[in-house]
Formats: sequence, C-alpha cells, structure tokens
Amino acid sequence: MTKQTTAEGDEAEIRDLIVRWAKAVRDKDIDGILACHSSNILMFDVPPPLESRGIEAYGETWDLFYTSQPVPIASDIQSMAVFAGADTAFVAALMQCAEIDKNGECTKLDFRLTVGLSKIDGRWMILHEHHSVPAT
Repeated sequence: MTKQTTAEGDEAEIRDLIVRWAKAVRDKDIDGILACHSSNILMFDVPPPLESRGIEAYGETWDLFYTSQPVPIASDIQSMAVFAGADTAFVAALMQCAEIDKNGECTKLDFRLTVGLSKIDGRWMILHEHHSVPAT
C-alpha cells in the first residue's frame, strides 16, 4: 500500500468515524458517542463545564445537551476537513444542531467542531474535542 493510499484510507476512516459520531448524537446513543473516544479525552465545550477531562466526565455532558434539544435531535455536518498523518489527525467541521430558546422555540445553532485524534493499536481514537460558536 502506498503512502497516498494509506493517507486516503485514514482520511476516509476518520470521516466515517465523525459521521457515525454525529449519527449516535442524533440517536441519543451514548455508547456510540463514546465508542471512538480515548479514556483520557479532553473536551472544551460551549456550556459549562467548559472543560471535561476523562471519558466519564465527557459522557456526563450529554445529559445537559439532551435537556436543551428539541426532538428530533439535530447533529448535522455542514462541512468537514480531515488532516491525517501517520498516527495523528485533526478534523475541522462546521456543524448545526438546535436548541430550545428561553421562549420554548426551536432555533438552529451553528457551531464549529475541532477534533484531535491519534492512531492507537491501529484504531483512530479521539483525544480532544472542541465545540465553539462564533462570537457575535
């Protein structure tokens, strides 16, 4: 397998991982959400806690997320760029979810997702996840 073929395969594998993660979010599938995250995951998020360290703390953040979500859950990838090296990769994506505002109305929320991954035992794992919203 050539370097280019390996890089293309890694890129495709990582894209699939992010697509599966977004689907797990829509399905409220916590096991699916956690599946490709390192036990040492570090996440920076928009609502408090702004920083979550470890898979248990990361998993707990989803309770808050789901309490503010209209049904059906939105977790839609608008665009995604993958930058993959031999054992380290980054994903930069524009995404959209929704939230229930203070008036009880459903509003779309555009956000940015940045993910840092490492290939561990031949498998891509998310070590860092960062959600942010544009400042207005």
